[in-house]
Amino acid sequence: MNEGRPTKAKWWSRPRAEGTGTDTAPAHLTEPDSPHPADPSRGGAVHGAAAEGGIPAQGGTPFDAPPLVPEPEPEPEPESSGLPDGTAPTPEPPAESGEPGSAEYGDSAESGESETPDPWRNYDPWAAAPAFPQDDGHLRQHGPFQQNGVAVPTAEQRRRRARKALVSGAVALALVSGGVGGVVGAYLERNGGLTDIELPQAAKEAPGRAPDSVAGIAAHALPSVVTLHVHGSEEDGTGTGFVLDAEGHILTNNHVIAPAGGSGTITVTFSGGQTAKARVVGHDSGYDLAVVKVSGVHGLAPMPLGNSDSVQVGDPVVAIGAPFDLANTVTSGIISAKERPITAGGEKGDGTDVSYVDALQTDAPINPGNSGGPLLDSRARVIGINSAIRSADGGSDLETGQAGSIGLGFAIPVNQAKRVAEELINTGRATHPVIGVTLDMNYAGDGARVGAKAAGGGPAVAAGGPGAKAGIRAGDVVTEVDGTRIHSGQELIVKTRAHRPGDRLRLTLRRGGADRRVTLVLGSADGD
Repeated sequence: MNEGRPTKAKWWSRPRAEGTGTDTAPAHLTEPDSPHPADPSRGGAVHGAAAEGGIPAQGGTPFDAPPLVPEPEPEPEPESSGLPDGTAPTPEPPAESGEPGSAEYGDSAESGESETPDPWRNYDPWAAAPAFPQDDGHLRQHGPFQQNGVAVPTAEQRRRRARKALVSGAVALALVSGGVGGVVGAYLERNGGLTDIELPQAAKEAPGRAPDSVAGIAAHALPSVVTLHVHGSEEDGTGTGFVLDAEGHILTNNHVIAPAGGSGTITVTFSGGQTAKARVVGHDSGYDLAVVKVSGVHGLAPMPLGNSDSVQVGDPVVAIGAPFDLANTVTSGIISAKERPITAGGEKGDGTDVSYVDALQTDAPINPGNSGGPLLDSRARVIGINSAIRSADGGSDLETGQAGSIGLGFAIPVNQAKRVAEELINTGRATHPVIGVTLDMNYAGDGARVGAKAAGGGPAVAAGGPGAKAGIRAGDVVTEVDGTRIHSGQELIVKTRAHRPGDRLRLTLRRGGADRRVTLVLGSADGD
């Protein structure tokens, strides 16, 4: 080898150390004239980390330490050739294969040393990194080359992979977010949120209502309505009444106070909860009306009275009472019929407790306990006193018809109730208008037939009475009253009691197959 001419560096392998079973320190690229860098016997020294264990000296895995980036091999300074300046040395021909100095030998031809090369060294992925000499005299290791079958990606490929990773991450994040959102949404839908549930609600409104609305009517009338609890020696009862005046007079039904008799007690409860004892002022079973009075009660609100003659079918009405002892119950409906003749009572069997009413019919729900309560018009005025119902079991009395309302309730017209109440307050008794005849209540034909005899055996037409003066005879059949057709004796009584004593009454009679009309002035009889 000519001096001053560098030789090619090659990968080298060292033979296995005796008895170790592992490779010795890796071979290094050297200059031919320098000592072997891995062989201390040749004066070489392994660079810092290799000697101290930073890089494995024997059989170390290339992943045990981070790879070292190879530094560029310094250009050797040309040595003096002994030729004159400007004269280039004559190049030597390359060595033949197999000769010293060839690529198959690890040393220069000048060294004269010949070691057998390891043919697997160039492809050993687990070999330690070789060390290269540097300008400072140290050796620097580089990571081993590995045959892993994967090409090194270019910068563009790395950018594409990064973009794919970002897109994949975004898709995964969207899927996860959607799943979490669905779970949270389902939870919120089922449980109403993560905090306490608060439902939407309308703001508080003013309490006032239109005066002609059901609420307005009830608000105006309730302070005047009372509940009556009657305790007698044999039975108790509950009913309703309303205040007539500031003196404490209260109007109700006769059948409400009847259980008290002469020794029972009556307790009145006002809408505000106050209670007071009451006494009976007067009562009449034929009209089914009674007046009681409370004492020592101040601030009473009398109920205004309307006019039942002005009521029309279809007019709205409101009923207030204590059905089944449920005080201050308000129901509403309409007037479904007028002048409906009804009879109620009759439990005694002698007819003395039967009431005859030319009633207002309503579909406002009325039940036992509503008896004696007011039926109000759209201006909160009393037009009737609730007294009877037609129930599913066939009963008509509010005390016996326990099946409840089926939309057929009956009220005593207030015009009749007003007259009776005034008489009861003023005299303690009510008067009944009469024709002065005895009727055959067993007659099954159409109309009301005058009987043959009176109950005591006397004449059926009272001498000197209104009927006798009008020319009525025994056996005559009354078919009309004031132009209205009647079909029974009960209807004739009802129509008669709808008037006052002294009122004129026009009757149509059928006698011997011929009709005749008569006019009479009603007489008066004391009621029970």
